[in-house]
Amino acid sequence: MTITPVELHHIRFKRGALGYRRGAVDDLILEIAESFEEVWRQRADFADKIEQLEGELARHRDLETLLRTTLVSAERSAHELRDQAKREAELVIGEAHAEARAVTREATAERERLLAEARKVRALLEAALDAVEDVGADVQAA
Repeated sequence: MTITPVELHHIRFKRGALGYRRGAVDDLILEIAESFEEVWRQRADFADKIEQLEGELARHRDLETLLRTTLVSAERSAHELRDQAKREAELVIGEAHAEARAVTREATAERERLLAEARKVRALLEAALDAVEDVGADVQAA
């Protein structure tokens, strides 16, 4: 049976043949009622606090879920950006290698052309020297 603090204030005991010390019993009932009222206030305060904490807990859980989702999204984005940067780097390196091969081919072709031209100039110079020697030999013979 549950008794409220208000009900404690209205309790009246029947008197028996010997009776009871009315003041002592009334004082005890008053003290019990006040103590009980304090417990009820504390209980109500705790119930309010529990409700508040449950609300905060729900808000924190929602925030945690949002943070987890954000973290997963950020990790996914970072992974995608890293993969894209890697692909772009490989593309740039491939283009650089191709350009380096083209420059090397052009330099080799230019070297070959210059060597061929140098051989022609040498052949012309040798022919000119031979001609000068022939003319010099003719001049000495005459």
